[in-house]
Amino acid sequence: MKSIIMISCLLPLVLSNPLTNAYHQIELSEISTLPPPPRPYAFGYAAGRYPGHIDRTHSEVSDGSGVVQGSYSYVDPRQQIRTVEYIADKNGFRQISNQNVPDLPTDTPVVAAAKLKHLQKFSAIAQSNQVAPSQVVLPVDTKAVQFAKNKHFSLYQQIADEHARMAAELEALKRAEEASTRESVLGYGAHIN
Repeated sequence: MKSIIMISCLLPLVLSNPLTNAYHQIELSEISTLPPPPRPYAFGYAAGRYPGHIDRTHSEVSDGSGVVQGSYSYVDPRQQIRTVEYIADKNGFRQISNQNVPDLPTDTPVVAAAKLKHLQKFSAIAQSNQVAPSQVVLPVDTKAVQFAKNKHFSLYQQIADEHARMAAELEALKRAEEASTRESVLGYGAHIN
């Protein structure tokens, strides 16, 4: 009779222990984490530069599994409405139709000359910044940076040691509870016989 009372008194203490419950909750959450369900959506809007004037629209629909289809329209500088339909999926973003959008204009001679000049300067800068692998110079930390790194590593080690201590305490508590439960169950069986 004493062992039954003892078990009934100890069981609530074991079950109400926050460390034990936290340990079991961690175990269960690691096991039961499932990916979220698909979340389809649809949206659309129309906007303009002033009230009552619409010069751009956009609408889009997603099935929730990663496939998005949509279209957008805008008024170009020549006051023509341009509409582009697109799809985005595992193969990337692609235009599927291009209504009322003429071929892109060709560069004027002035623009072509400016592009060429830009590319020549870019190439010259890129060439001057080429460094042979044997000439690579790694940066050296200043005293302030080295001090900050050392402080960070020291704090990191303190936190790691604290976490290891807490994990060891939790494991010891778990083993003690298991041993206590085993002893109680064995003791209870011995009294019954």
